[in-house]
Amino acid sequence: MQICAYMQKRENMNFLLSKDTKDCCITKNRKSKSMLPQDQVVKIYNRIAYFYDAWAYLTESKARKRALELADIHNGQRVLEVAVGTGLAFYEIVKLNSEGVNVGIDISAGMLKKASLRLAALSGDNFVLKHGDALNIGEPPESFDLLLNSYMFDLMSAEDMDRVLKQFRGVLKPGGKLVLVNMTKGRTLVSRTYDRLYRLSPRLMGGCRGVQLSSKLAAHGFRVVHREYWQQLLFPSEVILAYK
Repeated sequence: MQICAYMQKRENMNFLLSKDTKDCCITKNRKSKSMLPQDQVVKIYNRIAYFYDAWAYLTESKARKRALELADIHNGQRVLEVAVGTGLAFYEIVKLNSEGVNVGIDISAGMLKKASLRLAALSGDNFVLKHGDALNIGEPPESFDLLLNSYMFDLMSAEDMDRVLKQFRGVLKPGGKLVLVNMTKGRTLVSRTYDRLYRLSPRLMGGCRGVQLSSKLAAHGFRVVHREYWQQLLFPSEVILAYK
């Protein structure tokens, strides 16, 4: 992890997909997919849970904040966050949606423990944190107005992405809103360092590599209305707003 000056770049996009978004996982005409099985990913995130917040503050905080702005949460909604992590976004969700229902799931016990400690200061009447798998969410069909997900698809194979998007469509109400944040492909030579590290060893990046999800969302019937590119400490992220 290099310590550099923050760099930030935004791009607005009204579902006009350029050539570089035609496939979420193509790098130099080769398919790139996560080389780490799920059990190894869980072990990695259990281990890094205690210092993850520092990394997230340095590289992900601006994209995550923008995602919450695009979510435009209305008090009283039913909100699901998949891959809640240490609860950085979920804490804000619960405060914004104090009269609604908030559900956060994660596959990592270490991350959930950190999230529980963060949420301890808030009333537990309007939120639930629990172990859960994006591949089998286990919530009632068409039961959520809004679903948020951050930095998860960049861990997945293209096949698992398809399975998860089917789950997302299943639990969202008709017209429900989906907000995604992903590690994406860098636009400068330096910002593509992270993908080079991934190709060297996926473990160096916790199994993450850059993805572009707009076209895959469209293929699963989501209406993509907005995409932004963010770069923080040279770490590239995309923020996507879509509707079922």
